[in-house]
Amino acid sequence: MPSTNRERAVLRRLDGLTEAVGRYVAWLVLIMMLLQFAIVVMRYVFGIHSIVMQESVMYMHAAVFLLGAAWTLRRDGHVRVDIFYRRLSARRRAGIDLAGTLLLLLPVTLFIGISSLDYVLSSWAILERSPDGGIPGVFLLKSLILVMVALLLVQGVAQALRQWLILRGCSPHDPPARPDTPDHQEGI
Repeated sequence: MPSTNRERAVLRRLDGLTEAVGRYVAWLVLIMMLLQFAIVVMRYVFGIHSIVMQESVMYMHAAVFLLGAAWTLRRDGHVRVDIFYRRLSARRRAGIDLAGTLLLLLPVTLFIGISSLDYVLSSWAILERSPDGGIPGVFLLKSLILVMVALLLVQGVAQALRQWLILRGCSPHDPPARPDTPDHQEGI
């Protein structure tokens, strides 16, 4: 099925974007922990307080959650009550997941995007700054809401496509290359 191969290629690209963002965002957790440790040492050992450093931890924390939401969705890491779900066949689970994506994930994500647009734009209009003299980029922090929306929409489309392939009886993954095809390479 040629269309199935195109669908798989699109799915790979969408998932790839989510995976790349997730890998980069994961590094923020380490940086955030090291920075928080430095803040504590500076404050309690040397008596030095830095609002910019403290706010940067808050910004990174927000970025981890907002930018990591799509990656968590991709990895099936969101909370789910699956007493009955886990006992269902793969096709039935795909049907439930597709319905959840189309009826809940995508509409709620669009609602968040639409309802937060004025909030973000008004922050950009005044180039909102920290009221405490910290990081002068509150408008950038608020923009992460719209980035989260975009990433969740991309991953939502990928999830819907994956479930659609399963419902059609196709594997969402590329079939392995056969030795008699030109795509097969030794050692892979």
